[in-house]
Amino acid sequence: MTSRETVNLFIDNAAKAGAEPASVKDIGEMNRLLARILEGTSLIYCPGFTERERAVEIPEDRRTGDHRTAAACIEEVFGAIAETGSLICSSHGGKTVQAGLLPAHHVAIVSADRVYEKLDDLFSSCGDSPPTNITLETGPSRTADIELTLTIGVHGPERLSIIVL
Repeated sequence: MTSRETVNLFIDNAAKAGAEPASVKDIGEMNRLLARILEGTSLIYCPGFTERERAVEIPEDRRTGDHRTAAACIEEVFGAIAETGSLICSSHGGKTVQAGLLPAHHVAIVSADRVYEKLDDLFSSCGDSPPTNITLETGPSRTADIELTLTIGVHGPERLSIIVL
């Protein structure tokens, strides 16, 4: 499978899981998309660890430095799994894994070259030193009780937007 086919499979499967995936070509296009996705969102957290996170444009009056009080979190995630449409959130590089899982809206930035076809491909690429913590996120948080009543957003974000760059 080519890299483009892998990214397309990821986008298709992420959409089937209830996420809102999109592919962009550059940082400018990413920021235009973010402005549309986050229109009307009050407090937005972006950790600024990576080059792409530092390139995110958030109006100063809507930016917060605390992911626990944010309505939305924008972060670059470790990668993605095409087969399941899952994001790979990792502690790699000292990142706070739960930053994107607490706010109601998680906006994940994924590098196209970090979209793995299968979970095994991710672990093969890590060699002898995988991240100490990996969380897989597939679509918005879903919980069902014993009567099968589905609730969205109880144990994680109720909305998941994904930008493949």
